[in-house]
Amino acid sequence: MSAQNRQQPNRQQLVAKLHKALRATYKPVEVDAKRPLLEQVLYACCLENAPYDLAAKSFRRLGEAYFDLNEVRVTTVAELAEVLHDLPDPARAALALRRVLQGVFESTYSFSLDNAKKHSIAHGIKTLEGIHGIPPFVVAFIGSTALGGHFIPLDLGAMQGLFLTGIISQEDYDAGRSPGLERFVPKKAGLEFGSLLHQFGVDVLGNLHGGTVRKVLQGVNPDAKRLPKRGEPMPLPVPPPPPTGKEALKAAEAARTAAEEHRPAGPQAAARPAGKTPLPPPGSGPKRAPDGTPVPGSKPGPKPFVVKPNVGRPITIKPEMALPAPEPPPARGGEAAKKPADKPAAKTPVAKQPERPAAKAPPKPARDAAAPAKTAGAKPPAKPAAAGKAAPKPKGSKPAAGKPAPAGRHADSLSRRKPR
Repeated sequence: MSAQNRQQPNRQQLVAKLHKALRATYKPVEVDAKRPLLEQVLYACCLENAPYDLAAKSFRRLGEAYFDLNEVRVTTVAELAEVLHDLPDPARAALALRRVLQGVFESTYSFSLDNAKKHSIAHGIKTLEGIHGIPPFVVAFIGSTALGGHFIPLDLGAMQGLFLTGIISQEDYDAGRSPGLERFVPKKAGLEFGSLLHQFGVDVLGNLHGGTVRKVLQGVNPDAKRLPKRGEPMPLPVPPPPPTGKEALKAAEAARTAAEEHRPAGPQAAARPAGKTPLPPPGSGPKRAPDGTPVPGSKPGPKPFVVKPNVGRPITIKPEMALPAPEPPPARGGEAAKKPADKPAAKTPVAKQPERPAAKAPPKPARDAAAPAKTAGAKPPAKPAAAGKAAPKPKGSKPAAGKPAPAGRHADSLSRRKPR
């Protein structure tokens, strides 16, 4: 019987051969199931198209570089990609991480996905699929490890491996699906097969024409001639065009609106329109040569903005000659008794005034039985000054209660001045 008439193995037989060949080449890797569900999701974002050891190392560095998950959420994709530089595609992993954290925070206002494990597996899968921007590989990985379901996580490397072995067709490869793969693999061997297939996909992406990939392909399906020539990469899948029906157009428009609403800020965001970002004035920067060195004699760059401390200057009052206050007219007995004495004025920092000679004391008025002993407006007799010395004027002294206020008070002179 010729080779053309030989019956090709069906998909179930190819999957069984692939499992046997993978088991002989790789060793399964057990995933730590003690992490919280959200940390498992973040680890799966790092694991997509990456080896297990590099994914664990990058995830550990992510926890050491940032204080908490909220700081990771508000960090730009470029900065996250610098932390995840060990991964084959750090920008893709950083974008998936940030979108997952943003979606979880907007839905629960916390960083926890433990509610997805409280109900059935279908409820948990629906909760994960409701997160904006979560990759399908992460949903299948969490469904098979944390939720205990029967799923085979497929990333780009695993899809290319299935296509090279002939298990899926070109249409399935372009659409990114593998129908019926879970039916061909028993549930008790699902975790092992998924781990082995993931390692095979990493080798397909990293070393397509290596000996390990050729060994697996020869053990599964030697008749499949889908391996490109040496030096040429594997062609990427070409998604089919979207349907043109009214319902499909409405669904596409709703998906675009939701993507625009939840679009994260950062380098992956759309460019800001002209006029929104302030630009430096022309000629403000130094002129530079083609090699990057500044041209001598050109203008220096703008000076750095320095915040100076707010140091208050002390208030200074220029010394002015105080005018002598006119003596008030003698108050009547009845009115002086009704009107209380003026309140002392508040202290005001004024320059020291030159001392004046003490005025002569007026003659002491005669006491009257009907009048009060002391009137509020009467001027008290001044003590005789020492010979050759002027009586010093009390500074800031307050008149005692019940005693007459001095006539030449400084507050009266300030009240008669014009405001400065």
